[in-house]
Amino acid sequence: MAHYQLRGNVPPKRHTQHRTPEGGLYYEELMGEEGFSSDSSLLYHRGLPSAIQDVREWDLGDQATTPNHPLLPRHLTLHDLFGATDPRGDHHGVDVVTGRRLVLGNGDVRISYVVADTPSPFYRNGIGDECVYVERGGARVETVFGAFEVATGDYLVIPRATTHRWIPRVEGDEGYTEPLRAYCIEANSHITPPKRYLSRFGQLLEHAPYCERDLRTPEGPLLAAEVGEDRDAPTEVYIKHRGNGPGGLVGTVYTYPYHPLDVVGWDGCLYPYAFNVSDFEPITGRVHQPPPVHQVFEGHNFVICNFVPRKVDYHPLSIPVPYYHSNVDSDEVMFYVDGDYEARKGSGIGKGSISLHPGGHAHGPQPGAYERSIGVEFFDELAVMVDTFRPLELGEAGRAVDDGKYAWTWTGGRRDEPIDGAG
Repeated sequence: MAHYQLRGNVPPKRHTQHRTPEGGLYYEELMGEEGFSSDSSLLYHRGLPSAIQDVREWDLGDQATTPNHPLLPRHLTLHDLFGATDPRGDHHGVDVVTGRRLVLGNGDVRISYVVADTPSPFYRNGIGDECVYVERGGARVETVFGAFEVATGDYLVIPRATTHRWIPRVEGDEGYTEPLRAYCIEANSHITPPKRYLSRFGQLLEHAPYCERDLRTPEGPLLAAEVGEDRDAPTEVYIKHRGNGPGGLVGTVYTYPYHPLDVVGWDGCLYPYAFNVSDFEPITGRVHQPPPVHQVFEGHNFVICNFVPRKVDYHPLSIPVPYYHSNVDSDEVMFYVDGDYEARKGSGIGKGSISLHPGGHAHGPQPGAYERSIGVEFFDELAVMVDTFRPLELGEAGRAVDDGKYAWTWTGGRRDEPIDGAG
């Protein structure tokens, strides 16, 4: 985000001596984007940020993808992952970092899903920003900038190379309702509010569906002693970075000679932040509004939108569900989180479902939904949509939970058998 923040203990002037109570120097780190030409923050560490004492490979698991060929719309049932019938096992002992499973991906963005009940290792993504949507449950997320308490409906936007860890709430914790379910959107770029929402200086404008008041910034800074851990204990940090593995990414584990929560202060315009979907103010009109009015974030070659409970079209002859449309330039991925999605009744889609409508396929409401929506005044639905401008391929998790039947739901299911390769 472009608005300036300051946390903790920083010197009056940047790039000058900043001494510890014992007289030593804190170590200043510039974390910046686009080669010193975009947003940045300065962090002041107790230890040398570049000091490592060991290294090993991190096996990222199955990151291979399969083209969506023959070209088909698909229905993926994410709630069948990490369940009793999943051959990969349930959510017990799974963490948000190492346990996420690849659903869809291309060269710009990867979408993964995880159900977790175990603290993750410290982690940073060296490829791009992450936007993690909390479908259910809650967690404490500890970062070098400070901590967040996240819960159902929260987006957490984490800048590239931010060291952090996820600590899910578990049974017995205050506020626990069910295991943490996280929908992870990993970019090969930065993730920001849409440019059309921002002034030329970076302020969210009056027509934007949210503003700076709705954003939660880190509580901190946070030091190892504050979480009851030894600041001098060697600590592993898992790093996802560019390489020649599937999808162009590989993993490495660094061992640092000290705890990564060693930042005594920071300031700048680059930091993680949280935003709850309930604070998104929907834009509506007399006739049906196009999907861009639902946009919340964007990255290179993709956008993120959310469809929230809202009053719908109020022209006397309006048809509230979407008109049929061809994704000429994009694939559309809709993750159905809550409510009753009017346009998809009769398709088998429910909570935890993903619909994939690829570029080149005209899609729209299921049979009967067009007429049935006339006169409806309010949609009680919650969904997260990712539109990509390059084709998406199926990851191992997507292939595992493809129902194989969705393509035929507009014609009454005339083809009874699943397509080849479907789950």
